[in-house]
Amino acid sequence: MLKSRYFLTLAYRGTHYCGWQTQPNAPSVQETLEMALTTILRQPIEITGCGRTDTGVHARYYVAHFDAIDALPPTFLNGLNSLLPEDIAVYGIKEVDSKAHARYDAFERSYQYHLSFRKDPFLTETAWFYPQFKKLDVAKMVETANLLPQYTSFLPFCKTDSSTEGYECLLKRAAWEELPDQSGLIFHITANRFLRGMVRLIVGACVQAGVGQIAPVDVQYALDHQKPLKKSLSVPAHGLFLTDVKYN
Repeated sequence: MLKSRYFLTLAYRGTHYCGWQTQPNAPSVQETLEMALTTILRQPIEITGCGRTDTGVHARYYVAHFDAIDALPPTFLNGLNSLLPEDIAVYGIKEVDSKAHARYDAFERSYQYHLSFRKDPFLTETAWFYPQFKKLDVAKMVETANLLPQYTSFLPFCKTDSSTEGYECLLKRAAWEELPDQSGLIFHITANRFLRGMVRLIVGACVQAGVGQIAPVDVQYALDHQKPLKKSLSVPAHGLFLTDVKYN
């Protein structure tokens, strides 16, 4: 029986999910999408995402693929969104080659981390409020971030319980942006792949450098020798967003 393959583009707020990937005892974005797709298409649907996101992490732009037997109905997008909860939105659908793969064909991914200097009830789920912001030396944070693209292996920024096959990543960008109204910072990072927990550990190291708990030279030493930092900080998940995924 012939099937067609489709790419979905979507966004989600990860607050109430255990991450993208289906887990046995907690709701996931993947499971929620599969249930909605199975309902609207009246056939069992399995969906493959462009990568994992951890519990509480968000996606402003996410890509996933699935296979379906019949042609999609003209009201597919509206129908699918009506079945999904308010924190998941599907923006686009297109038919692709049967061998196209949302995860393995992606050559570049971008994330942002949002650090807020102002207590804001509208940002409690989407930015990390950092009340000690006056202690931050942003120049040290920038200096630490500027080190990263000089390296291609990132063992110091991988969770210790990770079963990764290697620590190599090609970083294209790692930069801090100061918001014009001085209400916070945004960290931007782009690479071909990311290790488990990598972005949150990198942001943590930058913050530690900013408050003087470590120095940029400590990060440089850890990267030169591919050893863990003596002090590490994984910042809260809710400030992290997947913002872009690129394909050839």
